Amino acid sequence: MTNVAIIYHSGYGHTGKQAEAVHAGATAADAFAELIAIDAEGNISDAAWPSLHAADAIVFGSPTYMGTVSWQFKKFADASSKPWFSQTWKDKIAAGFTNSASMNGDKLSTLHYMFTLAMQHGMIWVGTGLMPANSKAAQRNDINQLGSYAGAMAQSPSDSSPEEGPLPGDLETAKLFGKRIVETARQFKR
Repeated sequence: MTNVAIIYHSGYGHTGKQAEAVHAGATAADAFAELIAIDAEGNISDAAWPSLHAADAIVFGSPTYMGTVSWQFKKFADASSKPWFSQTWKDKIAAGFTNSASMNGDKLSTLHYMFTLAMQHGMIWVGTGLMPANSKAAQRNDINQLGSYAGAMAQSPSDSSPEEGPLPGDLETAKLFGKRIVETARQFKR
């Protein structure tokens, strides 16, 4: 069975909801998927590291704060220098997702940070593979309405609760992305 670890930080719960949607897509594709939350202090449990090492795919998630990942996610990324040194994650599938209050909010910078982290680990990056909803008939709840290829993007207004955002189209995008990650990981599984 394909093993997917979804490691994420969520400051207010919106990115956590997006992580759950990626998880739902991965499990719907018959994978074992585990959600690993980075806490408010930027830490994960000691038991989470072996889960990351055993995974066929690692999916990174962070809100976009000030044009990049949250400091909590960055602390996790810095702590990943031990598996980097031993190349523990080399040739694993990697992917990423992010959420911010603004439609743009420089979310692509966050995905680029995650991509660079994955490349330093020698991982294989997977994008969404989803066409954007960019016609005149497109609506806000369409799949990939934010038009991201590099990873899944979502938007949650700053005054919305996690029950109100991300919107259904962004969550469906995240589910389809989770499924694609599993399908790609299966192609590379030894």
